[in-house]
This record gives sequence, structure tokens and C-alpha cells, in this order.
Amino acid sequence: MPKMKTKSSAKKRFKVTATGRVLAAQAGKRHGMIKRSRKFIRNARGTTTLCKADENIVKSYMPYAR
Repeated sequence: MPKMKTKSSAKKRFKVTATGRVLAAQAGKRHGMIKRSRKFIRNARGTTTLCKADENIVKSYMPYAR
């Protein structure tokens, strides 16, 4: 069987941890910061782990990242 291909967009946006969780960048930080509250901007720093349902979708895009 040939190797399965990884979706290029997924490998650029997500990272799978050693325990199998998926890390992703926080949403809502690209533009329009002036209308966002200070609390939102502070809480949206760094990365976050995806929920179980979204995790399964991303893992289907990255067959070798388990």
C-alpha cells in the first residue's frame, strides 16, 4: 500500500502532543483588537487544546501524527 498523505494545511496549523491531544492557536486574534476586551486578549494568548470531536477531525488529516 502507498503511504497516506498528510493535509499540508493541518500540519502547519496543529501539533499533536505526546499524550495525543491536539494543540491549536487561539481564535480571534488576527485583527479588530480595539473592540475586544483586555480580558479576551489576555486569555487568548498562546495555544489551546481542541475538544474531542475536533481532535478526531484533525487526526484524520494527519494519519502519522499519533
